[in-house]
Amino acid sequence: MRESGKRFAGKVALLTGAASGIGRSVAVRLATEGAGVFGVDIDEVGLAETTAAVAAIGGTMRGAAIDLRTRAGCFDAVERAVAEYGRLDVVGNIAGVNRFRIFTEMTEDDWQSIFAVNVSAVAFVCQASIPHLIETSGNIVNLASVAGLIGQAYTVAYCASKGAVIQLTRALAMEYVKSGIRVNAIAPAGVDTAMNVNIQFPADMDWKLVKPYMGHRGLASADEIAALFAHLASDDARPVHGAVWAADFGVSAG
Repeated sequence: MRESGKRFAGKVALLTGAASGIGRSVAVRLATEGAGVFGVDIDEVGLAETTAAVAAIGGTMRGAAIDLRTRAGCFDAVERAVAEYGRLDVVGNIAGVNRFRIFTEMTEDDWQSIFAVNVSAVAFVCQASIPHLIETSGNIVNLASVAGLIGQAYTVAYCASKGAVIQLTRALAMEYVKSGIRVNAIAPAGVDTAMNVNIQFPADMDWKLVKPYMGHRGLASADEIAALFAHLASDDARPVHGAVWAADFGVSAG
């Protein structure tokens, strides 16, 4: 993928999960290419650090610490982004959580919190954003996961939630196929972020069940996923609609 200069000049991107990891890398990448960024995260300190990182490369980012686990919070995020910039062109649903659990030991809180962030927040941010995106012929990029493409032991809730994101992406793509907007998803495998590095595993987990999902090529960097995101969200990918791009070093291929 070539470096295409200011592909997002004059455009506005709303990014959830912007306080760290992939969200931070995407914020910096899009700002580098000219986007005005509105970042949302529950982590106010991390959000401020991302804003500073964007400013350091000469970009513009505004944002708000908002809890996206409610529909009201999701609509508030979109309303604030549009109020700040006057338009909306790109929505990146990047916020996500994961917990490794033996399924029979998973609590109701574990299950509900994963679905609240990974599925409901994605759906309601899309619901609030779509009317604005239709006005600008904009697009949505959802962060799914290889876990939504293949089954994985000890991550039943996460797999189910990311599978839901994939089907949400495809269904929205079909419902709005005549509207001019685009809806796509990226499905990474392991990425070198705090969420993956700091995972706590069950003490009696069978590592033989987990090893196949670790792949043979290590972890992707957050910047690599951000580069893929920037391409998919840009006009260079205009024909791409309803796609789920695996970025997993071949994990889901076999």
